[in-house]
Amino acid sequence: MADRVSPLDLIDVDALHSEEELQFRQVVRRLVADKLRPNVADWYERGEVPVRELAKEFGAVGLLGMHLSGYGCAGASAVAYGLACLELEAADSGLRSLVSVQGSLAMYAIWRYGSEDQKQRWLPAMASGDAIGCFGLTEPDHGSDPASMKTRARRDGDDWILTGVKMWITNAPVADVAVVWARTDDGINGFLVPMNEPGVTANTIKHKLSLRASVTGEIVLDGVRLPADALLPEARGLKAPLSCLTEARYGIVWGALGAARDCLQTAIEYATTRVQFGRPIAGFQLTQAKLADAALELQKGYLLALHLGRRADAGTLRPEQVSVGKLNNVREALAIARQCRTILGANGISAEYPVMRHAANLETVLTYEGTSEIHQLVVGQQLTGLSAFAS
Repeated sequence: MADRVSPLDLIDVDALHSEEELQFRQVVRRLVADKLRPNVADWYERGEVPVRELAKEFGAVGLLGMHLSGYGCAGASAVAYGLACLELEAADSGLRSLVSVQGSLAMYAIWRYGSEDQKQRWLPAMASGDAIGCFGLTEPDHGSDPASMKTRARRDGDDWILTGVKMWITNAPVADVAVVWARTDDGINGFLVPMNEPGVTANTIKHKLSLRASVTGEIVLDGVRLPADALLPEARGLKAPLSCLTEARYGIVWGALGAARDCLQTAIEYATTRVQFGRPIAGFQLTQAKLADAALELQKGYLLALHLGRRADAGTLRPEQVSVGKLNNVREALAIARQCRTILGANGISAEYPVMRHAANLETVLTYEGTSEIHQLVVGQQLTGLSAFAS
């Protein structure tokens, strides 16, 4: 039998990384092996996950807001953060989502657009996992079109009064603070809303068939009164929340590869031990063709993610380039998961193996942080110079 290599060793991608980046990866990989893998299938099946306990674990190793600087954040490189997302999503997309929403959405919004007092109040506690954040942009009637949001904030003396509903908000039922985007007389602005304020209700969304190892909720704002300093002073217009989405999408570019890698590794292990017609099914040409095609797409997606990460660290990454990465890597990761499921046959639908869980999760990842169709239009606009979005 010929020597085997793991999927990402095929073209020696580790040679493209610094020792520091690989050390970051190893820390997360160990955490995943010790704390997440033994439990995630059960969390997924029950639709429950110990968010606060996990946040403390993640904070202890610097995962929360790890690519931000100061305020207790690790100040790691974009590539190191990407590797962390890959390892987390190799366990489950919902666990990577917890870290992404906390760091790339809620914490990044405060770090980039908040006042110094807001940063001091929230960021150290969020970096350690002592406080949980969420990001309220999507509404029941406005997902891909956030410019049409109905949530409003009006002045009442020096205070703000917020009214509206946000939907599909990760971490909302357990969050301490929400970054809420609302329409004002001056346009779209961001607000920090403590979740224990009168008039704030967080309802857990149940009966999900995907991303079950993640807490998702609806936020209802019923005349919530906030002081003037709840406003994020530097966040003006829709570009502010969209820039936060760009941060989160970058993590997805890497994270989806983790789910794909885990599916492929599982399929290879299964195929080399599952005997049919007197030999391991890995020895049949059709099986090897499936594995080879999946490995090729995994390598290409990894090189794309790494290229975007290097651009991010150089300060030259553009939003449409993140759209290229999100569109390609999630779409290919889902295709890999589906193909690997076929290799496992009937066992592919069993929770004993992670493949079907990853496939179900990736159906959600394909949609959130911008659907594939939205990213196709972003790329199309760059290629043609013409916007296909409705005016």
